[in-house]
Amino acid sequence: MPLSEESSYDVIVVGGGNAALCAALSASDAGARVLVLERSPVEERGGNTSYTDGLMRTVYDGADDIRAFCPDLTDAECEVSDFGSYTEGKFFEDMGEITQYRTDPELCDLLVTRSRDTILWMRDQGVRFFPNFGRQAYRVEGRFKFWGGATIAVQAGGPGLVDALYRAAGKRGVEVIYDAWVRDLIRTEAGVTGVRVIIDGELRELSASAVVLACGGFEANTEWRARYLGPGWDLAKVRGSRYNTGDGLQMALDAGAQAFGHWSGCHAVSWERNALDFGDLALTPQYQRHSYPLCVMVNRDGRRFVDEGADFRNYTYAKYGQAVLAQPGQVAWQVYDSKVSHLLRDEYRTRNVTKVRADTLEELADKIGEIDKVQFLATVAEFNASINTDAAFDPNVKDGRSAISTGVPRSNWASAIDTGPFEAYAVTCGVTFTFGGVKISTEDGAVVNTNGQPIPGLFAAGEMVGGIFYFNYPGASGLTSGAVFGRLAGTGAAAFAAAATSAVALQA
Repeated sequence: MPLSEESSYDVIVVGGGNAALCAALSASDAGARVLVLERSPVEERGGNTSYTDGLMRTVYDGADDIRAFCPDLTDAECEVSDFGSYTEGKFFEDMGEITQYRTDPELCDLLVTRSRDTILWMRDQGVRFFPNFGRQAYRVEGRFKFWGGATIAVQAGGPGLVDALYRAAGKRGVEVIYDAWVRDLIRTEAGVTGVRVIIDGELRELSASAVVLACGGFEANTEWRARYLGPGWDLAKVRGSRYNTGDGLQMALDAGAQAFGHWSGCHAVSWERNALDFGDLALTPQYQRHSYPLCVMVNRDGRRFVDEGADFRNYTYAKYGQAVLAQPGQVAWQVYDSKVSHLLRDEYRTRNVTKVRADTLEELADKIGEIDKVQFLATVAEFNASINTDAAFDPNVKDGRSAISTGVPRSNWASAIDTGPFEAYAVTCGVTFTFGGVKISTEDGAVVNTNGQPIPGLFAAGEMVGGIFYFNYPGASGLTSGAVFGRLAGTGAAAFAAAATSAVALQA
């Protein structure tokens, strides 16, 4: 779309993912003229959102809420489903425990208390949800029992969410420019008044009464990962967008924003060892390796190093990537036997896996090649002998079926590795997003400066908001956070722009 240098908007949103589009829609609903500047080409639009499964954590009281979120849900599906409930208290408890009680109380309160309303709002924007059968609920005795608090997902996953939000934006007349690389904020003594952006190879200045930065963290910036996350993090794979290089954070900090949150922390998972260095929309879903609560995971020394069954996958997967990164060669092997192979997620059955298969454990170790065979066999033998067989194996609940080997406990879902054929999958560390960001006002999403005051005209949302996640992350809360704080920033930016317009009119 051609632009003149005199182009002016009420609100400019920098970024093109879930948080950015929720901000744009909210600002548009409040009467603002909105422009979205997406750094990527249209084929890669959506930032990290496009690489997600589309799971969204939200408060709900029971089946009636699930049906409100998912109008397409049938009576027959409800009859075989035990959705349970996920209360505000449980959401708060999960956020507290998982972040070691570091999560900012006010930000956490907004995330939790606005989650349900935000899902309903997204539904009204045209986003379609469904219960996540099969991935958040195993079928046992004919019924699906949901677990882990992440019950619903967007139909067609992250790409479906991106498409739905862009359709909604188009209907509202929100303008979108792709291949638009925002390089700086335009600032005066009065605050932020626009952006400098490269479009078609030309640096242009676009004016706006307010700017919302929603362009991700710095996980795709190798140098920043080593600087802030620490040695070795430059070797990690990036699960999502290659465009999340910290540009928005740098612009905000240059404008005086207060750095906030866990800058040495990130969401990082066990990831396909030979995955591409950055996300690929066709291949990335096949790189997930999240069935580890059912395996024995060993390093090259043949030793276990994490409690694979410490909790449901939703509560451990975002921190176990770091544990894998710390192993020799930044690699580990997930080992399964045939008793649980039918429970593995679909991505284990794709062509894009580093996998070995053997009828005996000795043969498996030989095929892996790089692990200490003697120690590996001893680890498995010790694990098998220590299993608490008084507890029945049940993947839908924390069953207390424990074990121990090489000094590392196993809390739940311990199943003997004794029935061939055996399978082993090689994993490394995949970074999803970084936790460090800027401080915002919980009133309107305005970015706060190092004096503790809002920067006039500057707002932030999504992964740029610091102070929410520390050390770890409750699965499916990232998209919810992006939507909640995107709405907050969009509404706040529109209100600021309207006030600025009124002030100019009064002066005239």
